[in-house]
Amino acid sequence: MMEASMARKMEVVATGIATTPELDDRSKFLRRLIVRGLEGGGRGHVGSSMSLVEILRVLYDDVLRYRPHEPKWADRDRMILSKGHGCLALYAILADKGFIPIEALDGFCQRDSILGGHPESAKVAGVEASTGSLGHGLSFGVGMALAQRIRRRDNRVFVVMGDGEINEGSVWEAAMCAAKHKLANLTALIDYNKIQSAGFTRDIQELEPLVDKWRAFGFAVTEVDGHDVAALRSLLRRVPVQADRPSAIVCHTVKGKGIAFAENDPNWHHRNKFADGELAKMYAALA
Repeated sequence: MMEASMARKMEVVATGIATTPELDDRSKFLRRLIVRGLEGGGRGHVGSSMSLVEILRVLYDDVLRYRPHEPKWADRDRMILSKGHGCLALYAILADKGFIPIEALDGFCQRDSILGGHPESAKVAGVEASTGSLGHGLSFGVGMALAQRIRRRDNRVFVVMGDGEINEGSVWEAAMCAAKHKLANLTALIDYNKIQSAGFTRDIQELEPLVDKWRAFGFAVTEVDGHDVAALRSLLRRVPVQADRPSAIVCHTVKGKGIAFAENDPNWHHRNKFADGELAKMYAALA
């Protein structure tokens, strides 16, 4: 079993293509909400949102402490979507949980909408930090985790980052700070779908050995199939990975997961418009 798991991991790292579990009804439902937002806005980050769904689903279904009708509740856990361009996945789960009306998805990226192409904390209930400029989310998270420690609260902070995003030097500055302060209440999750805006990460800026990098920066590190709900649930319910240091979880995911014709295709990172029938095909893929 261990040999098979390691062989699969090496295949994922080498090819960028993961073999993951079939999507259940809940994962398909959340993806249909994403497509609803894409339809409302006529544009959006398709692949970047679809790879996030199970990570956010497990956080909000099973891990985070929050109150949708009291979004600034002092005892809540914090979740920062550092890869802000994947916001449609966050909007879908916030709508599902009652932070915002589901109908708000129909106005995505419209002039009078609260839902922009990147999440804004001043406009959207449940958004902890305005993100869009990549590489800032972990720094936000370090500050929040330190603040909770100073206040002697047990709130946890989770930061979801993209793999292309961690090319930014500010990520590693924040990582050093988190390790220095032994922020065990901070967990970084990397959506490792192996593709960024301009192509495959292996061609643009090789990230491997990614686990070793995070470990060298003082994090307790583990890996997981980012679409395996049971594995994510088991792991995230047990963080921190170690009691005296921040955690990093490398989530192996598939760009565009659930939409077969968009999976592992850099051309589906973002779409400014959709051809006739493409949205219908997305809905059909998620039926």
